[in-house]
Amino acid sequence: MIETGKLVTMKKNHPCGGATWQIVRVGADVKLQCKTCGKYINLTRDELKRRAKTPLADKE
Repeated sequence: MIETGKLVTMKKNHPCGGATWQIVRVGADVKLQCKTCGKYINLTRDELKRRAKTPLADKE
């Protein structure tokens, strides 16, 4: 389930070397913060599901 505060591991690493992201905001798109360097990115829900290593569901 996609919810604020959850940690997500991505398939590919961020250029800083980190692969763990924290969900900061959920809406039409999802805002993530890299746990290694602190940078933020916005992804659509579908793109997040494709890039995440662990399966995510919109609603459970």
